[in-house]
Amino acid sequence: MKIVVHPNRRFLMREDGAPFFYLADTAWELFHRLTFDEADTYLQTRAAQGFNVIQAVALDELDGLDVPSAGGHTAFFNRDPARPNEAYFAHIDRVVCRANELGLTVALLPTWGDKWNKKWGRGPEIFTPENARAYGRWIAARYRGADLIWVLGGDRPVENDAHRAIIAAMGEGVREGCGGEQLITFHPVGSERSSQYFHNAPWLDFNMAQTGHRRNAPNYRFVEGDYALQPVKPCMDGEPGYEAMFDNFNRANGWLTDFDARRAAWWAVLSGAFGHTYGCNAVWQFFDARRDPVLCPVQTWREALQLPGANQMRHLKKLIESLPFFTRRPVPEIILNNPPEEHLRAVASTDATPGNSDGTYIIAYIPFADSAQTLSLDMTPLQNTSLTAAWHNPRTGERLEPFDVVRSSSETFRPPLRVSPLDWVLVVRKI
Repeated sequence: MKIVVHPNRRFLMREDGAPFFYLADTAWELFHRLTFDEADTYLQTRAAQGFNVIQAVALDELDGLDVPSAGGHTAFFNRDPARPNEAYFAHIDRVVCRANELGLTVALLPTWGDKWNKKWGRGPEIFTPENARAYGRWIAARYRGADLIWVLGGDRPVENDAHRAIIAAMGEGVREGCGGEQLITFHPVGSERSSQYFHNAPWLDFNMAQTGHRRNAPNYRFVEGDYALQPVKPCMDGEPGYEAMFDNFNRANGWLTDFDARRAAWWAVLSGAFGHTYGCNAVWQFFDARRDPVLCPVQTWREALQLPGANQMRHLKKLIESLPFFTRRPVPEIILNNPPEEHLRAVASTDATPGNSDGTYIIAYIPFADSAQTLSLDMTPLQNTSLTAAWHNPRTGERLEPFDVVRSSSETFRPPLRVSPLDWVLVVRKI
């Protein structure tokens, strides 16, 4: 069943009106580096962990256009997008079909960005506006009818009119090829947003940011920026810091952890994102003994599938889906004691309409809590009702014992002190 944009332009849903919370894993090298059986192992694992979207690329960066895939095939003959190799794309067909059987939507990049802007990477640049449109039309027609979202771009900046023309042409070609039946977005370079280039493009259905691989990167700022734009379009962080990646690509900084991945997810969603993407350093590249390591992975992809952060994303999805879905909106203003340090920021959402006390819940995330830190909330969104509250552990999904809340204009909550890092989620509900 098709995924479409909700009428309020903030969320995605299935065509029958069912909410669609986009929870993706990053699997850029899936189609090129894995056999079908390996891909099946990966897909089954991620489906069991609660993911429902897999982000992968047809023309990958690391092995480019010249190194054969695990099946022994290159994507094109003579690097020509007008001469696709049927055997190469037949493997993608099979993997996409298997993903859909497992309930996974594929967010498919037609190409990585080095094929239209070789600012770095292997390239070569093979696309022009003319062949980009034709290739976009061809590949989208091939997967028309699949449970699939299209992602243009691929981690390169749009630096000139030629780059813009190539992306626009590919977007128009994809729209023609899929008949408008599948959504389209753009995956930008690090610390940028699709809205910087294409917010008003008719083919761009939702905005995607890449906040990058930096510890304490305030990804909520990216989401807040896109959330405020007109015309309204859904927005999300499609590439935050990857678990087990060096902070800012510098080994001296240490690895990003499950806490970094988890905080980015809660920050983004409670700041207005319709979903989120997780990533892991060993998994995106499917590193194993056969491969040269990229950015120093510390385990194989099979081992990394069970890293803590990957198993914690489901708790975010489950809790968000348990609350009224399409009315959720960010309310940073109700947090009365946010510290000045960006990495300590708490975030909150509610379903109350602006300026009213008609909400049924407030959900808030506090990334660091110690014996001195509390969460003070303006309770105006829920002021005219009896309330109960409970702390939720974002590491385990555990809900602690609920407690009654005295109805007042504001309330101060003290998070539990159990583990470090001490991040917690508070849900206050109407009784």
